Amino acid sequence: EVQLVESGGGSVQAGGSLKLSCAASGFTFDDHAIGWYRQAPGKEREGVSCIAISGSSMPYPDSVTGRFTISRDNAKNTMALQMNSLKPEDTAIYYCAQGWRPVGYWGKGTLVTVSS
Repeated sequence: EVQLVESGGGSVQAGGSLKLSCAASGFTFDDHAIGWYRQAPGKEREGVSCIAISGSSMPYPDSVTGRFTISRDNAKNTMALQMNSLKPEDTAIYYCAQGWRPVGYWGKGTLVTVSS
């Protein structure tokens, strides 16, 4: 059974940092691109970042460029998203995803709340 379990969400003030983690199991981790999506209240889910099997990342959306960094550890079957200089508009549920457009499996999400 494929499982993607996010952790690291929470509440932070604007300008702060959080590091999200995703622990994967049930599939061959280093055979798949993986990524992060987010869904803000009242908005559609959007892709935040994706990292290839090789470790190279796709270009980040303008909204997070320079502030978010994705990484993966194929030996530990984990992925991380370092988020710096957080803004209130980053408030969302963040989802770990296996695959990227299309996504094969989703995690249940972790809530990030950024207050001004």
